[in-house]
Amino acid sequence: MAAVWQQVLAVDARYNAYRTPTFPQFRTQYIRRRSQLLRDNAKCGFEPGLRRQYLKLRSQLLALRYGPLSEQSSFRASSVRSSRTTLDRMEDFEEDPRAQGARGHRRSVSRGSYQLQAQMNRAVYDERPPGSLVPTSVAEASRAMAGDTTLSENYAFAGMHHIFDQHVDSAVPRLQFANDDKHLLACCSLDGTLSIMALSPPPPRVKLTLKGHGGPVTDFAWSLSNDIIVSTSLDGTLRIWNTEDGRCIREVRDPESSELLCCTFQPMNNNLTVVGNSKHHLQVVNISTGKKVKGGSSKLTGRVLSLSFDAPGRILWAGDDRGSIFSFLFDMATGKLTKAKRLVVSEGSSICSIAARSWISREARDPSLLVNACVNKLLLYRVVDNEGTLQLKRSFPIQHGSQHVHSIFCPLMSFRQGACVVTGSEDGCVYFFDVERNTKAIVNKLQGHGGPVLDASFNCDESLLASADSTGMVIVWRREQK
Repeated sequence: MAAVWQQVLAVDARYNAYRTPTFPQFRTQYIRRRSQLLRDNAKCGFEPGLRRQYLKLRSQLLALRYGPLSEQSSFRASSVRSSRTTLDRMEDFEEDPRAQGARGHRRSVSRGSYQLQAQMNRAVYDERPPGSLVPTSVAEASRAMAGDTTLSENYAFAGMHHIFDQHVDSAVPRLQFANDDKHLLACCSLDGTLSIMALSPPPPRVKLTLKGHGGPVTDFAWSLSNDIIVSTSLDGTLRIWNTEDGRCIREVRDPESSELLCCTFQPMNNNLTVVGNSKHHLQVVNISTGKKVKGGSSKLTGRVLSLSFDAPGRILWAGDDRGSIFSFLFDMATGKLTKAKRLVVSEGSSICSIAARSWISREARDPSLLVNACVNKLLLYRVVDNEGTLQLKRSFPIQHGSQHVHSIFCPLMSFRQGACVVTGSEDGCVYFFDVERNTKAIVNKLQGHGGPVLDASFNCDESLLASADSTGMVIVWRREQK
């Protein structure tokens, strides 16, 4: 059970938007000071029954002053899980039921190439009757989940839903909601552990702490069915965890005894994981056997810091600490990697984050790549062919010069006008950018962290956003209710 002081803080945070509505800076200072005082009081060892009684009285008093709050209500279309595991599957990638692997791990074969993909997206869109904006069933599902809200309304995150600080004083470099899930969140920490947090039923709590790495944990990834997490560490090991009981299923040591810096699942075959290390090497690992895949290795020009597959799993992009992004063709049958293209973003600048997306909005129907490089900009690229060649589309100013900052595409593709991307920043803020606005692209800016924001993650219906910083604080934000 979560500590009572955390529950008190969660109650206070839910009402924080009502405090001095014209002075948001005060609300930020209030909740941070409240967190500090509650932590200090918790160390005094008051009798648990008294603290629970205080929690009850505090909840009643806040409800009397501001009125009762209802949880954000949203639904998830049942067709999404049955037809797709993520919302960025394209309609031109069909699933064969015979190719389904055990435990929901999927394989599929793509028909069509990146050279045609953007044209197909536009053609389907242009051929629809006037006023009919949604070209695919995936977009229909996204639109239903988002509702008839404007872009600004949908990303009006303000209130703090909960604050987790179990990793306080150690940076949290990565966090991610489970696939197609609203309330299950995980993060890794430089203190050598990972946490799985459950936000429902209330109160939010740390469900499991994954212990076993002998060094800072640098990255992790959920499997498609959320039953497994893989993690990498500076101790030179890849670990596979059972997310039900927190048990370490397997430990795979790097054959070069080098630090492991990033990892990602092959999206169509979760038996395969790609790992990047500090000696410039990429390696495909079969997690069922713990062995390297023959032909599934390559070398970059620097330390491998970031990885991302396209949705069908045919192209892998990898970024290093010398400013280069490499694309690789992935052989679905053998797991072999073939180096295709290289782009030098900025010589000597680390490529900290890469996120791929098949399309973003009705205006942005090209396959895209979102990149954080240490150049004080967030970069958005078009993918122009089936070898992963990149062409810069937009850049957005952020404070990013040295930290490993990450960014994400918003998960829903509702095909209303505009589309958002979200990024951390070294100034301690979370930024929302509309990729189609030529001026005043910042849609929202969240303040509340006490250090550089390193990562952010949406839940599946965008009702919650989690962000993590270099001080070990994880803040879960909820969308403002109109």
